[in-house]
Amino acid sequence: MASPMVKAVHIIGAGLAGSEAAWQCISRGVPVILHEMRPKRMTEAHQGGGFAELVCSNSFRSDDKHGNAVGVLHEEMRLSNSLIMGMGDMTKLPAGGALAVDRNKFSEAVTTILQQHPLVTVEYGEVKGLPPKEWGNTIIATGPLTAPSLAQDILKTTGEDSLAFFDAIAPIVYKDSIDFDIAWMQSRYDKKGPGGDGADYINCPLNKEQYETFIEALINSDQTEFKDFEKDTPYFESCLPIEVMASRGAETLRWGPMKPVGLTNPHNPTVKAHAIVQLRQDNALGTLYNMVGFQTKMKYGAQAEIFKTIPGLEKAVFARLGGIHRNTFINSPKLLNSQLQLKDRPDIRFAGQIMGVEGYIESASFGLIAGRLAAAQALGQSIDMPPRTTALGALMEHVTGGFMDGPKSKFQPMNVNFGLFPPMDEEIVYKTPDGKRLRGKDKTRFRKGLLAKRALNDILPWAKA
Repeated sequence: MASPMVKAVHIIGAGLAGSEAAWQCISRGVPVILHEMRPKRMTEAHQGGGFAELVCSNSFRSDDKHGNAVGVLHEEMRLSNSLIMGMGDMTKLPAGGALAVDRNKFSEAVTTILQQHPLVTVEYGEVKGLPPKEWGNTIIATGPLTAPSLAQDILKTTGEDSLAFFDAIAPIVYKDSIDFDIAWMQSRYDKKGPGGDGADYINCPLNKEQYETFIEALINSDQTEFKDFEKDTPYFESCLPIEVMASRGAETLRWGPMKPVGLTNPHNPTVKAHAIVQLRQDNALGTLYNMVGFQTKMKYGAQAEIFKTIPGLEKAVFARLGGIHRNTFINSPKLLNSQLQLKDRPDIRFAGQIMGVEGYIESASFGLIAGRLAAAQALGQSIDMPPRTTALGALMEHVTGGFMDGPKSKFQPMNVNFGLFPPMDEEIVYKTPDGKRLRGKDKTRFRKGLLAKRALNDILPWAKA
């Protein structure tokens, strides 16, 4: 139970970051007033009013805690009592080595837990500007789709130009409309992941002629035209529209989301596909599958026409077609201090994508950190930051200090990756147990394993504090 002397933390936005921040506060006995504008005021991308709604993909990406930075972040958050990871594990779907979730059940679970918690008060309606100082301890976690009125007030207060990028959404297909005389179920290299069995993806093969025709159609497709104020906005490189990737070269897609390696067509095992389109399960019933890497800015008519030329999808029925929206984030290294507080308004913290990170889990991780910081402040305590050698600490350094010695204008959204981690001791000898020196990919794999092991060891004291 919260002490009557503990003042509530205001959290604006009930997305992944805001929901996680709320959970971290109430887990420490600190009450929360959670402000959410949906469903009273919707965004360009959300479908409903639930908390932590997954707008784009339903994948939290790799769950490999031994050799992938995203998987390490997953595990650090699990160790830190993360609501987002807990509900993600509870609603997971087969997805090879990735962690994918049933987006509806995931949102419902997060919503139910927070709405029913006695320390949470939910206030629906748009917060149209920076909150009054009387609110005190506040977290802004409104995400990249922040309402224009609040975004403009942030810019007015900080005097800082907005940075923005475009983010795209992939289409979703009904499974029963896919032709399994052509398509088949298999994970790349038969890899089993959380809740999977090694046959978690639907695969649609293309020969060389089909692939080349498909690429040409993408490049010449009828695409959404941007408004004047959007024309100079860059794309986020990790979520490029499929047609933009196609325009970068004929082989780009074949060695990107359509790479044919690690898969064998059981309908014709002796013939290797030139390229393969994969679809990943999107709901627990297994009735919906999203097209992996097929985020797009093509108009709806062009999407349906072109995607139905993919073998196996000739009669595809789309539950949702793709789309594109403009995301906005602040120049965090310049505007925020080491406690994630706005330097000109230390009563306000930021969390999530609006502060310049990209990815569901990265956004939630900053909700976790900001929530802990706000809870400590409410309780009159102080806490250390997560060590730089951890995934959480490496992201913190990127957002609050990673560009302090360089031009601030180059600050861009970032996924967690081992390049953000401090290097290992150079005296480490990269050798196999029998003394053979490791080189190339083997050395890289071994180094990542060491970084992952160090991170998960170093996070324990902070996670359990």
